[in-house]
Amino acid sequence: MNATMTATADAAIERAREVLEQVPDPEIPVVSIRELGILRDVRRADDGQLEVVITPTYSGCPAMSQIAEDVAHALDAAGLAPYRIETTLSPAWTTDWITDDAREKLRAYGIAPPTGRCGTTAAAPAERPIAFIPKPLAAPACPRCGSAHTERLAQFGSTACKALYRCIDCREPFDYFKPY
Repeated sequence: MNATMTATADAAIERAREVLEQVPDPEIPVVSIRELGILRDVRRADDGQLEVVITPTYSGCPAMSQIAEDVAHALDAAGLAPYRIETTLSPAWTTDWITDDAREKLRAYGIAPPTGRCGTTAAAPAERPIAFIPKPLAAPACPRCGSAHTERLAQFGSTACKALYRCIDCREPFDYFKPY
Protein backbone atom coordinates (compact mmCIF):
# COMPACT_ATOMS: atom_id res chain seq x y z
CA MET A 1 0.00 0.00 0.00
CA ASN A 2 1.48 3.37 -0.95
CA ALA A 3 1.50 6.49 1.28
CA THR A 4 -1.64 7.98 -0.33
CA MET A 5 -3.59 4.73 0.11
CA THR A 6 -2.38 4.42 3.72
CA ALA A 7 -3.48 7.99 4.50
CA THR A 8 -6.89 7.30 2.90
CA ALA A 9 -7.24 4.07 4.90
CA ASP A 10 -6.33 5.87 8.12
CA ALA A 11 -8.83 8.64 7.33
CA ALA A 12 -11.57 6.04 6.75
CA ILE A 13 -10.80 4.38 10.08
CA GLU A 14 -10.90 7.72 11.89
CA ARG A 15 -14.15 8.67 10.14
CA ALA A 16 -15.66 5.28 11.08
CA ARG A 17 -14.68 5.85 14.72
CA GLU A 18 -16.31 9.30 14.67
CA VAL A 19 -19.49 7.88 13.12
CA LEU A 20 -19.67 4.93 15.52
CA GLU A 21 -19.19 7.24 18.51
CA GLN A 22 -22.76 8.37 17.81
CA VAL A 23 -24.31 4.88 17.77
CA PRO A 24 -26.35 4.54 20.98
CA ASP A 25 -26.84 1.35 22.91
CA PRO A 26 -30.38 0.20 21.98
CA GLU A 27 -31.28 -0.62 25.59
CA ILE A 28 -29.66 2.45 27.19
CA PRO A 29 -29.81 5.20 24.54
CA VAL A 30 -27.99 7.83 26.62
CA VAL A 31 -24.66 6.03 26.14
CA SER A 32 -22.89 5.00 22.96
CA ILE A 33 -21.67 1.51 22.19
CA ARG A 34 -18.13 2.89 22.49
CA GLU A 35 -18.79 4.35 25.95
CA LEU A 36 -20.14 0.97 27.12
CA GLY A 37 -17.09 -0.83 25.75
CA ILE A 38 -19.12 -2.82 23.22
CA LEU A 39 -17.19 -1.23 20.32
CA ARG A 40 -13.80 -2.92 20.69
CA ASP A 41 -11.93 -1.90 17.55
CA VAL A 42 -12.12 -0.28 14.13
CA ARG A 43 -9.29 -1.46 11.88
CA ARG A 44 -8.22 -2.68 8.48
CA ALA A 45 -8.42 -6.44 8.10
CA ASP A 46 -5.63 -8.34 6.36
CA ASP A 47 -7.59 -8.12 3.10
CA GLY A 48 -7.78 -4.31 3.43
CA GLN A 49 -11.48 -4.18 4.25
CA LEU A 50 -12.73 -1.97 7.07
CA GLU A 51 -13.50 -4.17 10.07
CA VAL A 52 -15.53 -3.22 13.14
CA VAL A 53 -15.18 -5.45 16.19
CA ILE A 54 -17.97 -5.56 18.77
CA THR A 55 -18.28 -7.56 21.99
CA PRO A 56 -21.62 -8.27 23.69
CA THR A 57 -22.10 -7.33 27.32
CA TYR A 58 -22.84 -11.01 27.86
CA SER A 59 -22.89 -13.93 25.44
CA GLY A 60 -26.69 -14.11 25.23
CA CYS A 61 -27.28 -10.37 24.83
CA PRO A 62 -30.44 -10.02 22.70
CA ALA A 63 -29.42 -6.53 21.56
CA MET A 64 -26.37 -7.64 19.55
CA SER A 65 -28.22 -8.09 16.27
CA GLN A 66 -29.71 -4.61 16.69
CA ILE A 67 -26.28 -3.18 17.52
CA ALA A 68 -24.79 -4.78 14.39
CA GLU A 69 -27.66 -3.34 12.31
CA ASP A 70 -27.13 0.12 13.84
CA VAL A 71 -23.37 -0.07 13.13
CA ALA A 72 -24.07 -1.09 9.52
CA HIS A 73 -26.61 1.70 9.07
CA ALA A 74 -24.19 4.31 10.46
CA LEU A 75 -21.34 3.10 8.23
CA ASP A 76 -23.59 2.98 5.15
CA ALA A 77 -24.93 6.49 5.84
CA ALA A 78 -21.34 7.76 6.09
CA GLY A 79 -20.38 6.10 2.80
CA LEU A 80 -17.85 3.81 4.47
CA ALA A 81 -18.73 0.56 2.69
CA PRO A 82 -17.38 -2.03 2.19
CA TYR A 83 -16.93 -3.16 5.78
CA ARG A 84 -17.22 -6.23 7.92
CA ILE A 85 -18.70 -6.43 11.43
CA GLU A 86 -17.00 -8.99 13.62
CA THR A 87 -18.52 -10.09 16.92
CA THR A 88 -16.01 -11.49 19.39
CA LEU A 89 -16.62 -13.10 22.76
CA SER A 90 -12.99 -13.14 23.88
CA PRO A 91 -11.92 -11.38 25.89
CA ALA A 92 -15.29 -11.34 27.60
CA TRP A 93 -16.80 -7.90 28.14
CA THR A 94 -16.51 -6.46 31.61
CA THR A 95 -18.09 -3.44 33.27
CA ASP A 96 -14.52 -2.16 33.69
CA TRP A 97 -14.78 -1.14 30.02
CA ILE A 98 -17.57 1.38 30.72
CA THR A 99 -16.06 4.86 30.50
CA ASP A 100 -16.28 7.32 33.37
CA ASP A 101 -18.43 9.61 31.18
CA ALA A 102 -20.85 6.75 30.55
CA ARG A 103 -21.06 6.01 34.28
CA GLU A 104 -22.16 9.60 34.87
CA LYS A 105 -24.65 9.42 31.99
CA LEU A 106 -26.10 6.21 33.46
CA ARG A 107 -26.51 7.88 36.85
CA ALA A 108 -28.19 10.94 35.30
CA TYR A 109 -30.51 8.59 33.37
CA GLY A 110 -31.57 6.88 36.62
CA ILE A 111 -29.42 3.74 36.42
CA ALA A 112 -26.88 3.19 39.17
CA PRO A 113 -23.57 2.43 37.44
CA PRO A 114 -21.53 -0.58 38.52
CA THR A 115 -19.44 -0.02 41.62
CA GLY A 116 -15.81 -1.03 41.90
CA ARG A 117 -13.70 -2.70 39.28
CA CYS A 118 -13.55 -6.32 38.23
CA GLY A 119 -9.79 -6.18 37.90
CA THR A 120 -9.39 -6.48 34.14
CA THR A 121 -8.24 -3.87 31.70
CA ALA A 122 -9.11 -3.28 28.08
CA ALA A 123 -5.44 -3.49 27.04
CA ALA A 124 -4.43 -6.74 28.70
CA PRO A 125 -7.25 -8.78 30.20
CA ALA A 126 -6.02 -11.22 32.80
CA GLU A 127 -6.92 -14.88 32.55
CA ARG A 128 -8.94 -15.84 35.58
CA PRO A 129 -10.95 -18.89 36.46
CA ILE A 130 -14.67 -18.31 36.25
CA ALA A 131 -16.43 -18.42 39.60
CA PHE A 132 -20.22 -18.59 39.61
CA ILE A 133 -20.49 -17.45 43.21
CA PRO A 134 -21.49 -13.80 43.40
CA LYS A 135 -19.27 -11.60 45.50
CA PRO A 136 -21.10 -9.74 48.25
CA LEU A 137 -21.16 -6.09 47.27
CA ALA A 138 -22.24 -2.98 49.07
CA ALA A 139 -25.65 -1.77 47.94
CA PRO A 140 -25.37 0.88 45.21
CA ALA A 141 -26.21 4.48 45.93
CA CYS A 142 -29.52 5.78 44.61
CA PRO A 143 -28.92 7.57 41.29
CA ARG A 144 -31.71 10.04 42.09
CA CYS A 145 -30.99 11.22 45.63
CA GLY A 146 -27.53 9.71 46.28
CA SER A 147 -28.60 7.80 49.41
CA ALA A 148 -26.66 4.64 50.21
CA HIS A 149 -29.76 3.33 52.01
CA THR A 150 -31.00 1.03 49.23
CA GLU A 151 -32.26 -2.52 48.90
CA ARG A 152 -32.30 -5.08 46.12
CA LEU A 153 -35.78 -6.09 45.03
CA ALA A 154 -34.80 -8.53 42.27
CA GLN A 155 -31.58 -9.99 40.90
CA PHE A 156 -32.73 -9.05 37.38
CA GLY A 157 -34.04 -5.65 36.35
CA SER A 158 -35.18 -4.40 32.96
CA THR A 159 -32.42 -6.49 31.35
CA ALA A 160 -30.35 -9.44 32.59
CA CYS A 161 -27.29 -7.24 33.10
CA LYS A 162 -29.14 -5.06 35.62
CA ALA A 163 -30.67 -5.70 39.05
CA LEU A 164 -33.74 -3.93 40.41
CA TYR A 165 -33.19 -1.82 43.53
CA ARG A 166 -35.23 0.63 45.58
CA CYS A 167 -34.07 3.60 47.60
CA ILE A 168 -35.41 3.34 51.11
CA ASP A 169 -35.09 7.12 51.64
CA CYS A 170 -36.76 8.52 48.51
CA ARG A 171 -38.68 5.26 47.80
CA GLU A 172 -37.81 5.35 44.08
CA PRO A 173 -37.00 2.10 42.25
CA PHE A 174 -33.96 2.02 39.99
CA ASP A 175 -31.87 -0.33 37.90
CA TYR A 176 -28.32 -1.12 38.95
CA PHE A 177 -25.87 -2.13 36.23
CA LYS A 178 -24.30 -5.23 37.79
CA PRO A 179 -20.50 -5.38 37.76
CA TYR A 180 -18.94 -8.33 36.00
